[in-house]
Amino acid sequence: MTKESNSAHPPEDNSDQNLQPDNFDVGMDENGLTEKILAEQEALSAISYLQSQRHVNALKSEHQGRKSISSYQLFVKPRALISTTLAISITSIGIITNTPIIGIVGTIVTLVLSITILLPWLDAIFPSLEVKLKQWFSPQNVILYLGLLGISISIIGLLKFTGIGRIILSVGKFINWDASGTVAEWFGALGQISIAVVAVYVAWRQYIISKDLTIQQNQLTVQQNIITQQQTIDSYFQGISDLVLDEEGLLEDWPQERAIAEGRTAAIFSSVDASGKAKILRFLSRSKLLTPLQRDRRLGRAILDGVGGYAEDRLEGVRVIDLGVMLAGADLSNTDLRWTDLSEANLVRANLSGCDLVKANLSRTILYDANLSNADLNGVRFFYGPSWETASPRSRLHPPNYQTGEYTGAVVKNADFSNVQRMSDSVRRYCCAWCGEKTRNTIPGGCQDVIFETPQSQDEEIIGETSPLNPN
Repeated sequence: MTKESNSAHPPEDNSDQNLQPDNFDVGMDENGLTEKILAEQEALSAISYLQSQRHVNALKSEHQGRKSISSYQLFVKPRALISTTLAISITSIGIITNTPIIGIVGTIVTLVLSITILLPWLDAIFPSLEVKLKQWFSPQNVILYLGLLGISISIIGLLKFTGIGRIILSVGKFINWDASGTVAEWFGALGQISIAVVAVYVAWRQYIISKDLTIQQNQLTVQQNIITQQQTIDSYFQGISDLVLDEEGLLEDWPQERAIAEGRTAAIFSSVDASGKAKILRFLSRSKLLTPLQRDRRLGRAILDGVGGYAEDRLEGVRVIDLGVMLAGADLSNTDLRWTDLSEANLVRANLSGCDLVKANLSRTILYDANLSNADLNGVRFFYGPSWETASPRSRLHPPNYQTGEYTGAVVKNADFSNVQRMSDSVRRYCCAWCGEKTRNTIPGGCQDVIFETPQSQDEEIIGETSPLNPN
């Protein structure tokens, strides 16, 4: 029966039979196995055949651990009880007879055996104690403890057996401890000085950090101001567009609307920097809001030129926004003013240094005491007419003649043209003729080839027109 059952299943692992409890069962046959136990072994054998070898090894180790624990509980504990009893008796004898050796030995043995007996009980009461002990006394920590203990013992041994300790003690006898107290005071003073130095260093570092934070805060403030300014400019652009355009997108501005547009422009010029002013001027110029446009005298509407734009009328046209004195004394340095129409604007004492004025229209513009140093004047218009010889600056007493160029030129008296870039020869000659002796020294190329004397009466008209003290 046993052989047939064994042949019907895969080969059994003999080592698995050792895992079965065979010492405490009753009702065995002549081979030491009952039918019930045999069936259990066959089931376990089939399961072990399907399982991996690694799992079988783990199962073996678990059963072996259980077997060792059970054997410990059956055989070691009674012996420990007997040994503990003997140790207690020896300790008692040593105490009664006042024998130190017997008492010490018995005490140590009793203590060790008692701890061994109480460990399972302590483990049951304090389940986390064993885990903590394993953490504290892990192999790595034990090595560290032993290493530190060995170093300490080695140092003590060196001081004891090499005579270094005696030398140190003998040297200590000759030390004047009063003087050493003075030295200690000196060291204390040095310590205080060091503390003061450290405090100064900490204060300095705090100052540096505070300074860096202030700089970063200022940068954030500047960035926030730029964003706020751009939002303000965008709102201005939208407001002006809604104000001067009708539903079809055509210019249909009335006097009151033009006045409101000029008021908005004057207000925003006072609240933006040079870059913001340049953006507004480029927007207004490219939108033809600064150009004098031909108007229907009855309806006031701008007239189309027939080629997709509005017709200009320099002599009698009406501007949507007249800059007037909005930019007098303004700072427009290092900005982009290309293709802007600044004609007839009052730029007295304005700072245009480093500006890009390519193709800008400065006819009849008042540049009295203006700073144009390092500006790019390529293609800039200072006057109308066929030649600089017939052109002249604007005048309060005479209307402009856009055919000959008379009274269509810019007022350039006392302007600064130092290091201007790409100034044309006609513009150079015009400026030399009308800028005055002070400004001629700043014009690149000089004015030696220009012989032109401004009449005294006409010069007085220009000064009267451009004087900052003259409200008209």
